[in-house]
Amino acid sequence: MSIDTALPLLYSYRRCPYAMRARLAMLQARRPFQTFEIVMRDKPAELLALSPKGTVPVLRLTDGSVLEESWDILRWALESPDADGWWSRAQSEDNLLLLNTNDGAFKRHLDRYKYPDRYPHEETTRETARANAVATLLTPLEARLQRQRYLGGRAPCATDLAIFPFVRQFAAVEPDWFHDQPLPALHAWLAQWLGSDLFAVCMTKRPVQIAAVFPTFQPIH
Repeated sequence: MSIDTALPLLYSYRRCPYAMRARLAMLQARRPFQTFEIVMRDKPAELLALSPKGTVPVLRLTDGSVLEESWDILRWALESPDADGWWSRAQSEDNLLLLNTNDGAFKRHLDRYKYPDRYPHEETTRETARANAVATLLTPLEARLQRQRYLGGRAPCATDLAIFPFVRQFAAVEPDWFHDQPLPALHAWLAQWLGSDLFAVCMTKRPVQIAAVFPTFQPIH
């Protein structure tokens, strides 16, 4: 594959929420980068050489160093410089707790809700997993967003970018059911991100198994 070694290379998968949050952060930070859209059943040898775990996102920086976790990629993209406060606003105790809940208990319930056939030996039903996901994260998110527009307060932050793709994934399992839930602030927050130019650019279809430069983007302020 043809790679511009002067740009960071992000191994990604369009629908993966972890990869999605990495692309969102890179775009918001206006970090020029190229992306390599993988095929899950045919992962490139170059990716496995950089990160034997074989999951995305993986970011290879121009100095050859590698970031294998999505939150580390968000930090690299947004922390320095942080003129708009996207990283600093994410460092509050409440936001770090929400991130930990999202990536831990909520993701576990989400997997069992969306892919119940993958867990045939567990007693948890799909409906129970759904209820647990709501109680674990969505209800606390609703309470926060009733008080403020974003998880960053008056302005968004890295936590919004990190959690949004997972809430999107949850909402897409049973859209009509989700729409009927008494979560008006969360619905508005999700709709705003889904309708943003940032998300539209993030989800632009890229060539598969080819390194391609992402378009530049005017960030959200």
